[in-house]
Amino acid sequence: MLQPAYQADVVVVGAGVAGLSAAHRLISAGVTTAVLEAAPCVGGRMSTEKVDGFRLDRIGQLLSTAYPELALAPALAALALRSFAPGVLVHSDGRHHRAGAQPGAGGARGALHAVRALAGAPRPSGLPRPGPASAPRARPGAPLGTAVDQARLAGALTRLATTPVERLLRRPELPAGRALAARGLPAGTIDGFLRPLLAALLCDPELSTSSRCADLALRAFAAGRLCVPEGGADVLPELLARSLPPGTLHTGVRVTSVATDTVTTAEHGEFRCRAVLVATDAVAAAELLPGLRVPDFHPVTVVHHTTDEPPATGGSLLLDADRGGPVAHTAVVSEVDPSRAPAGRALVSSTVLGPPPADVDTAVRIHLARLYGVPTARWETLAVHHTPRAVPAMRPPHDLRRPVRLLAGLYVCGDHRDTSTVQGALHSAPRAARAILADLGAAGSLHRADPVRTTARAA
Repeated sequence: MLQPAYQADVVVVGAGVAGLSAAHRLISAGVTTAVLEAAPCVGGRMSTEKVDGFRLDRIGQLLSTAYPELALAPALAALALRSFAPGVLVHSDGRHHRAGAQPGAGGARGALHAVRALAGAPRPSGLPRPGPASAPRARPGAPLGTAVDQARLAGALTRLATTPVERLLRRPELPAGRALAARGLPAGTIDGFLRPLLAALLCDPELSTSSRCADLALRAFAAGRLCVPEGGADVLPELLARSLPPGTLHTGVRVTSVATDTVTTAEHGEFRCRAVLVATDAVAAAELLPGLRVPDFHPVTVVHHTTDEPPATGGSLLLDADRGGPVAHTAVVSEVDPSRAPAGRALVSSTVLGPPPADVDTAVRIHLARLYGVPTARWETLAVHHTPRAVPAMRPPHDLRRPVRLLAGLYVCGDHRDTSTVQGALHSAPRAARAILADLGAAGSLHRADPVRTTARAA
């Protein structure tokens, strides 16, 4: 039972990855910290359901091995990342087109190989054998168009992979679709490759996202490998939570109001403190901090199936460029991370963006049969996870460094203050911690963070 007048320098409200990461940085600087979480477990939207030996992510946001915060957070040193096959498979016009880096390639050179592979890659050996229900055959060239089109895209990705982040953030801002077209990329390249790729990375099939956010996502794709945490999305926040000092984290504690020196809870009294960091999702943060901007959201539905005869696409992420059904992207996740399924069973996870159709499972099965080229009627449905507020929308104008300091003693962090990715959530944490430490007059060895604003501005 919590003491009703628990004392701490800082109270962090919310035990998602942003709040947990911020708590680590504060504690490492010698600041006593308490983390309060309303749910019975940590992680927020990075949750994983366990069903009969399967590990099923609720949202399943993709990570990149190029995300800097995954390497900078000491508590994540033990995090194992399982990479997808290099690049992606694109389903277009009834065929698969491999857009993947050559094995062993990385960085800017890997990005260049990724697009060149589309022009001349042989049919991958892992694709299904011809038969009554064979998968679409790989076809070189399309959907990237001519050699000139491919060269333009190769140049764009290579430049993105090597351009400093701060320079990208100074670029003129447009909706991503308009920005890509303005850079001389043909419509076929945008619709046939970049649109389905960005839909997978940002959950935005309409490319309405800020071009700066899209540039950051494409930069990570070009510089690294798409990946997932081994064992499920919840492994990442659980690692952060387990490495906190005993007594720091309190779950099942619902916060009803906050002030600069007090946090009031529904059943555990007041927590007195010197500063409060609200690290919940945007809607919950606005309930505690009236006037805080609440973005629109991209809804996401993830449908998990299992079969004993998996599609032979290996560990590739499969994108639908035709937009011929509800599935934006899908993968045999057990080929990427075998720990997510029991032996002898395959886990196929598919993502639907936007409002799902009425009978989402049937619609997804029909679409998957076309995408994979195999019968799906006998696949077993494990779970259908629908999250209406899955990913904050980042339409322009979007401040990628939205203030984390509202006023002295009151701070906020999360993906809605940065970019709506795991990298964005983690990156907001050191910014908030640096602001808190500066106001408290504490010294600490935090890695890079934005300077504190000396005057309050609109949130």
